[in-house]
Amino acid sequence: MLLGARDARRGKLAAEALAAEGIDAHPLPLDVTDPAGVADAAAAIDERYGRLDILVNNAGITGTFHGPPSAATAGQLREVYETNVLGVLTVTNAMLPLLRRSPAGRIVNMSSAVGSLTLNADLRAGFGDYNLVTYQSSKTALNALTLAYARELRDTPIKVNAANPGFTATDMNGHRGHQTVEQGAATAVRLALIGPDGPTGTSQDDSGTVPW
Repeated sequence: MLLGARDARRGKLAAEALAAEGIDAHPLPLDVTDPAGVADAAAAIDERYGRLDILVNNAGITGTFHGPPSAATAGQLREVYETNVLGVLTVTNAMLPLLRRSPAGRIVNMSSAVGSLTLNADLRAGFGDYNLVTYQSSKTALNALTLAYARELRDTPIKVNAANPGFTATDMNGHRGHQTVEQGAATAVRLALIGPDGPTGTSQDDSGTVPW
């Protein structure tokens, strides 16, 4: 397992923690907003392994803006999109040649139910009081990327899906989430390990399909 991290020290600590649990994990320097660094990461994987079986696009930020949409600026929107959308496109395109060499490549994009247009349009669905245009629209755009790659790769063994982890306790939300990281990762793991008859171009959580 390769663990991409912007911070080398934290990446090393995370890999060591996984290794202590018997998982063969290795830190990989990776800043998704740095195209040259992403290319270097792909080259390192190519040199050491020659292929990539699973890509989990997990990098995500909420950004510094937390007001109503009418108060947001293009720069504040761009801040979030650089990581949550453009970073995913940059990393996926860099890793795609390696994924094509796998007999069963898998791409899992970590999305969120708050990016669902269907759920956001229904004020009874649970997001009626949540209207963070920067983060939510970035996850909607990520869902669109998921569908676009799934369509492009539909005639290959590669499957592309979005995983919705739910409100998970992470640094992003000050560990206020009601799910553990292990619980939040369950859907991503399931989608990463689906067989040849599994779905592609879907958005899923631990209960099944999440509407676009």
